[in-house]
Amino acid sequence: MKIGIRQKTLGNRTGMNRKIIVCLLTGSLICIALFAEAQQPKIPRIGFLGGSSASAYTRFIEAFQQGLRDLGYEDARNITIDYRYGEGKRDRLPDLSRELVRLKVDVILVSGALAISALKNATKTIPVVMTTVEDPVAQGFVASLARPGGNITGLTNLAPELSGKRLELLKETISKVSRVAVLWDPSTPGSAVTFKETQVVAPAVSVQLQSLEVRSSNDFEGAFRAATTKRAGALIVLQSLLTNAHRQRIVDLAVNNRLPAMYTQMEYVEVGGLMSYAPSYTDIYRRAAVYVDKILKGAKPADLPVEQPTKFDFIINLKAAKQIGLTIPPNVLARADRVIR
Repeated sequence: MKIGIRQKTLGNRTGMNRKIIVCLLTGSLICIALFAEAQQPKIPRIGFLGGSSASAYTRFIEAFQQGLRDLGYEDARNITIDYRYGEGKRDRLPDLSRELVRLKVDVILVSGALAISALKNATKTIPVVMTTVEDPVAQGFVASLARPGGNITGLTNLAPELSGKRLELLKETISKVSRVAVLWDPSTPGSAVTFKETQVVAPAVSVQLQSLEVRSSNDFEGAFRAATTKRAGALIVLQSLLTNAHRQRIVDLAVNNRLPAMYTQMEYVEVGGLMSYAPSYTDIYRRAAVYVDKILKGAKPADLPVEQPTKFDFIINLKAAKQIGLTIPPNVLARADRVIR
């Protein structure tokens, strides 16, 4: 009887020892796994927010990604990029901003004043690198270009000479032009800034401006009728979500009304517009990668000065000129960075 009890006791102890060993081994494996995971470097997560459709940003995103590759980053290898697009609907931008914040991204690249404003309301801590925004100081995004002061920095597409240069090129192309219509959306802060700048420089080139305000897609035909009724000799189209969303329509209206047009983005010229003078946006997006790199390495947006553009592109479409019966002077053609024939 005692022998049976002893054997049972030994059996219980053996079973308990096995359980203890299994528990110890399991615990050790978990600790090793957790340690290995802790040793793995965290992959930075970058967010992108744009107000237009994905197709509108294709070349810019490619330039940004190339800039990242030049710095040793590659999406899905040592960084992750989450893209969000407003598809031209400004009311989507606040929700998309909050989505990126919930993802806990390390830095957000953003395009356009409306998207920047939405992000500014969504986060005061996540670093934001802005692109394609006119006068971020006037719009309250940064305290100054030299010292932004908050969680937003990046690049502006506004240079003091831009508005004057566009009018100057129009004047050289059409020497007798005295009245220039400006198509713009007053609800877009950046367009308002650029329109005011154009007003300031117009007298210097002996040009009177005609304001063509558009707030919806229903306003375009009426705006062009007003321009022809007042005998505008040329047109400048300022960029906004509204005008960008109806790029082809605006170009067609300018051609149909035989109105020589200057655009603030080359994409208009590529779909049949006459000419554009603008910062090199591909260069801006490449430079944005440098800001992202600095922030990922510990720099604070408040201490990174906002850059102004230094590279500009003047594009002329000779097919569009022929359609409206306009001859581009040789001296103007010689100044073009690219001519579409």
